[in-house]
Amino acid sequence: MAVLMVSEVPGQTRAGYEAVLAAVSGPLARAAGFVTHLSHPVEGGWRVVEVWETREDAARFFAEHIARHLPAGIRPKLTFTDLHDVLRPATADV
Repeated sequence: MAVLMVSEVPGQTRAGYEAVLAAVSGPLARAAGFVTHLSHPVEGGWRVVEVWETREDAARFFAEHIARHLPAGIRPKLTFTDLHDVLRPATADV
């Protein structure tokens, strides 16, 4: 079942977020179970929202790729919500 992962990142800055994204964007785009990534600043930090095929896929990627690139003192709070539906754009047959 697909899941929504929301990562609240108190103390994260735009520069800090962009550094982490630069380090992991290649592996993220190829990660098993990855669907989409969105982010935006919030008061006092940053929020990252992702959709994954499973919670295990998301947690594995976070542990293997994200955690080691976080700036000192930055500790995201992750929450997961099971999704009922995920609609994706149709792909054109070539």
